[in-house]
Amino acid sequence: MRCPFCTFEESKVIDSRPTDDSTRIRRRRECISCGKRFTTYEVIENVPIVVVKKDKSREVFDRNKLYNGMLRACEKRPVSLDTLDAAVNDIETTLQNSLDREVTTGYIGELAMDKLKDIDEVAYVRFASVYRQFKDINTFMEELAKLLSEK
Repeated sequence: MRCPFCTFEESKVIDSRPTDDSTRIRRRRECISCGKRFTTYEVIENVPIVVVKKDKSREVFDRNKLYNGMLRACEKRPVSLDTLDAAVNDIETTLQNSLDREVTTGYIGELAMDKLKDIDEVAYVRFASVYRQFKDINTFMEELAKLLSEK
């Protein structure tokens, strides 16, 4: 951290505490060169994830869209909302931790299908049928055959 008084590039932290709203960390620092003290605030940087759609248009990632799609697949299935929320959180964390700031809908769909496969196989097949746009019963049967062969 550069000193605002002498522009020396090294300082030491004397005191560190969260702000009242707990969204930032307030740090009291002391310049190693001139000895003067100053305050800095540390904030978590949230870089938005951009989703590249099939038509090449782009939009900001919306976890609610993912949640609602997975919720529709789990309709009338014994899947708790907490389980579904945890799966969406895992997917969102995976996206945030990746170095890519742009992800395709295909990648997000594959992550969702992987989670649903572990949660509920019927929900997985429902989601896959919409996501992969099954054209006929044969495509549907191929997906079921794959699922059965993995067991």
